[in-house]
Amino acid sequence: MLSTASNAPVVEERPLEKALGHQVRLLRRERDLSVADLGSAAGISPGMISKIENGAISPSLASINAIASALNVPITALFAAFEETRDCSHVKRGQGVPIERRGTKVGHIYELLGAGIRGDVVVEPYLITLQDEAEAYTSFRHTGTEFIYMLTGEVIYHHSGQDYYLEPGDALMFDSNGLHGPAKLLKTPMTYLSVIVYPRA
Repeated sequence: MLSTASNAPVVEERPLEKALGHQVRLLRRERDLSVADLGSAAGISPGMISKIENGAISPSLASINAIASALNVPITALFAAFEETRDCSHVKRGQGVPIERRGTKVGHIYELLGAGIRGDVVVEPYLITLQDEAEAYTSFRHTGTEFIYMLTGEVIYHHSGQDYYLEPGDALMFDSNGLHGPAKLLKTPMTYLSVIVYPRA
């Protein structure tokens, strides 16, 4: 696996094997069978059954079929614990959802670019447009961390007592519990990508 600069946890290896093993163990225990009992019924050594239940190996289709027969379940039942689908949000250009966020000011247009992702963390990606009549406003404040990437225009962006000059290609990431927002709109219309991340309540 290629290493990256990210500190995000590594995706668990052998997810299919581990899900299969979990299901085999669950069904075996439901039937009050020992590892040896299941191995004998399936014609597989107890050591191999243990490795399968621990997700340590990729069993052959013949072995999987033998285990399913010994447990008296369809082979598909052994994969019931494996969730192959992963959340994905696809938004075509210009089809983001217009959002009236708390504190939204005149001339500030928020377009939500993704939604519906499950998990312990909420990620809200916005395309923000500040039109010619937009007002400077530095009192935005909310939970989480915010990342801004400038696309067009120029702005002096304020965060917790500090001002930052941003032009296309510049990025700013900050604790969004601190007061923040555009202090001076130097060149409009301007657009920037804003990604807000916070724990799900």
